[in-house]
Amino acid sequence: MKKLRMTFLNGEGKKHSLDPIVAATNLEPPTVRTVMEDLRDLELFEKDGIRLYAEVQGAKYIETIETPLFED
Repeated sequence: MKKLRMTFLNGEGKKHSLDPIVAATNLEPPTVRTVMEDLRDLELFEKDGIRLYAEVQGAKYIETIETPLFED
């Protein structure tokens, strides 16, 4: 399984991650950066008065391998 992880800095400079559900596993870096910048610019998301997505930090794909042991 491959998923996208977007990392931002919040209003206090602490890391905050977002793992959106996306079907594409081959998005180009400029596309992802543009989406992250657009999300940042919305200024919609806060928790306890602190912006969650204040600064774009980076993005990466994370792959996990599942090894089934048994199935009913």
